Amino acid sequence: MNALSRREEDALLKTTKARALKECDSVVKDFADCASSRTISVAWACRDKLKLVQECMVQFTGPEPMEKVRMEYLRLRNQQESQPTQDATP
Repeated sequence: MNALSRREEDALLKTTKARALKECDSVVKDFADCASSRTISVAWACRDKLKLVQECMVQFTGPEPMEKVRMEYLRLRNQQESQPTQDATP
């Protein structure tokens, strides 16, 4: 089977976003520092920093990287399914 269930897709997206946030931590922190104690002015004062966050995140969560993550997940799942299971009883 080469399709992901909705649950698998959601889990992959959640894991990938968490990894992206970790990898982009310094950029996200810069944006957060800029945005703290601002309200409306955040829209223009931190625009460049937000763009950097978005560019960093899309490296991990864009269509092409997500397709690679899906393919790797499917490969590992198929590999695991094709391995014979060992019976726990002797």
